[in-house]
Amino acid sequence: MPYIERDGARIFYQAEGQGPAVLLSHGFSATSVMWKGQIASFRDRYRIITWDMRGHGESSSPEDPALYSTEATIADMAAVLDACGARKAVIGGHSLGGYMSLAFYLSHPDRVRALMLFNTGPGYKNDEARIAWNRMAEKQAGAFARKGLAAVGHSEEMQLGTHVTALGLEHAARGMLAQSDARVMDGLTTIHAPSLVLVGEKDRGYLAAADHMAAKIPKSRKVILADAGHAANLHQPIAFNAAVEEFLKGLPAAPDQ
Repeated sequence: MPYIERDGARIFYQAEGQGPAVLLSHGFSATSVMWKGQIASFRDRYRIITWDMRGHGESSSPEDPALYSTEATIADMAAVLDACGARKAVIGGHSLGGYMSLAFYLSHPDRVRALMLFNTGPGYKNDEARIAWNRMAEKQAGAFARKGLAAVGHSEEMQLGTHVTALGLEHAARGMLAQSDARVMDGLTTIHAPSLVLVGEKDRGYLAAADHMAAKIPKSRKVILADAGHAANLHQPIAFNAAVEEFLKGLPAAPDQ
């Protein structure tokens, strides 16, 4: 299996198929396994790149909590693209992976052909809301410290994958899930890449976030999937893939990879 060594971590990734590059990032405490259906559906015409965030799945879990951050995740994403020889790609992600995709654009707009934001949000402008979110992240970290991998959530995308240790998830909750500022929220209007904002109609925690992103990102298209919750690609795979296919087909021709 392919790995890259970077910043104290060994990062697992895989690239399948031929064509324009698409990088897909999973959510917190999920793994790249959640994208199996998309790999199968798109590999004949796109190069689908998936990976496990540090502390997750097949990637390593550094003991130093300082090695887990938004900045480290952005750099990991860039390194995965480099390892695959992809100068530019469609950048997509679910939940935490969607937030990191937005953060990646703000750091590397020249490497983003388009964005796909699945069941995710841009963080919080309001300090009190961010503090409440971070309390939730700390609660998650504490659960992994006390219960180990038994603390992995029961939602479909989380249950599909396996993790080596709970330590990485504990550190990731504090360093990657928690948020320190409103940089992503404030940067939405500066995003000029075509963007797909997709959310399941039953994912009540992210419906307002989807509305906000669609209103603020200039070249965005919002899709609400009927009868789908947070794991929209698993709840309604046919409709999910159809929405992604329509979006990708509508993009300008891809540059040479």
